[in-house]
Amino acid sequence: MKIILVLISLVAIIFGYLYFFTGYKSAFEADQQCHYELRLKSVELEGLGCDHDLETNQWLLYQKSINDEPSQVVERFRY
Repeated sequence: MKIILVLISLVAIIFGYLYFFTGYKSAFEADQQCHYELRLKSVELEGLGCDHDLETNQWLLYQKSINDEPSQVVERFRY
């Protein structure tokens, strides 16, 4: 029973580390990366844009809507 608790704790610590320490250090870095990816992917995808989401602290690379459908998020840049 103790081994299972230790393993669950270890997995939780690893996932926590990966989630909290793998994002960008600032909104500026995330913004720069979003606009860089925008330039790279604009060749293959049309109607791309970058937008800042204040609630989730991330920049979103999205493809603008076509025919009144919702926009699709292509990539997220957490900071």
